[in-house]
Amino acid sequence: MRKLVVGLLATLAIALVGCVTINVYFPEAAAQKAADQFIGNVIDSASPAKPAPKDPPPAADSGQHPSAMLLDVLIPTAAAADVPNIRVQTAATEAISARMSGRFQGPLGALLDSGAVGFTRDGMVAMRDASKVPLSERAQASATVADENRDRAALYREVASANGHPEWQAQIQATFAKGWIDRAKAGWYVQNASGAWQQK
Repeated sequence: MRKLVVGLLATLAIALVGCVTINVYFPEAAAQKAADQFIGNVIDSASPAKPAPKDPPPAADSGQHPSAMLLDVLIPTAAAADVPNIRVQTAATEAISARMSGRFQGPLGALLDSGAVGFTRDGMVAMRDASKVPLSERAQASATVADENRDRAALYREVASANGHPEWQAQIQATFAKGWIDRAKAGWYVQNASGAWQQK
C-alpha cells in the first residue's frame, strides 16, 4: 500500500511539474502592438497635438450572475499568465524616444519630407537621394542618419534585453521595421520587401 501511495504522489508531482510551462516563444502580436505604440509616439511627436478624448460614459451594469463575477476574479489571474507582454518602456528607451522625437521634429523629419531619406526594410533609415539635400548640408544629413540608426540599433537591443531575451533582437528589429513602414506618412519613402524604394 505504501508503494502505491508513493507511486501516486510521484505521478502527481510529475503531472504538476508537466503542467507548468514557460513560454519562450517570440510573442509577435504583443511585440507589434508595443512597437506600434512606440513608433506612433515618436512620429506623432512631429505632428500638431490632437485634442484629448472625452471621458467615456460610465458602463452600464452588466447584470452578471454573482458566480460568474467570482469566476472573473479567480480566472483572470491564471489567464493573464498566458497573455504575452513586451516591455518597451525603460529609462534607456525613454531617452532614445526623446532623441528620436527631436530628430523627427527637426532634421530627420525634413529629410523624410523631402524624399532624401527613407525607411529601410530592416528597421533603419537610409539616404535615398542625396541630390535632394544641398551640398553644404549633406554632412549634417549623413550625421542625422547615422545618429538615428545608432539609436534604432540601441532600441532593438534594449527592448530584447529588457524582456529577458537578448536572442529576440533580430525579431524585435523586424517587428519595428514593419511598424516604421506601416506608420510612414504619405509622401515618405519606404523600401519594399525586395529593397526597392516606393513612396507612400
